Amino acid sequence: MPVIAIDGPAASGKGTLARKLAKHLGFAYLDTGALYRAVGLQVSRAGGNANNEQAALKAARKLGTLDLNDPEIKSESTGGLASKVAAIPAVRALLLDFQHQFAEKPPEGKAGAVLDGRDIGTVVCPDADIKLFITAHVKTRAKRRFLEQYGPTGSDEEYQAILSDLSQRDERDTNRTASPLKAAENAYLLDTTNSDIEAVFVTVLKLISDRMTIT
Repeated sequence: MPVIAIDGPAASGKGTLARKLAKHLGFAYLDTGALYRAVGLQVSRAGGNANNEQAALKAARKLGTLDLNDPEIKSESTGGLASKVAAIPAVRALLLDFQHQFAEKPPEGKAGAVLDGRDIGTVVCPDADIKLFITAHVKTRAKRRFLEQYGPTGSDEEYQAILSDLSQRDERDTNRTASPLKAAENAYLLDTTNSDIEAVFVTVLKLISDRMTIT
């Protein structure tokens, strides 16, 4: 079963790219970050601390009942919670099996799977047919997220808050002991700082056509 693994930091464009690829190829798509966001949000709503292993594990065991389409999952605050629970090895172990099953047996009989996250090419799907690492300068990523949330009328204070949050998340994700954010040795590196998503999409489609046979 063909698998495409896409890793990278927050707001790098990996999610947008992954969704476009999955739609174009007819593959199943999994935003693995949504799993951790759902767990972090559950911990918060239960009044717990996202850094507490037992609270995070209790929420992770309820993954099958959590709503991955909850609008609050996409908020910046939930992203921060996700980064905290994702640093807990026991939580990662619980969610790893879910991701393995998705990649090995894509839902709805799809012909393949596209997964995006922080450790897809290194841990979740080390044998993926295509591995991509999407990145961009943190200030560029902060500006993208800022425009998504506030548009052109947002304040510098709001931009600085997003920049600070992304920088802190990068630090946690890169330096955690459990599955740190890094490019797989055989991943294709794509910097989107000065590229729009359509240009990146075209580049990746050519890469896929050169390396994979889609049936």
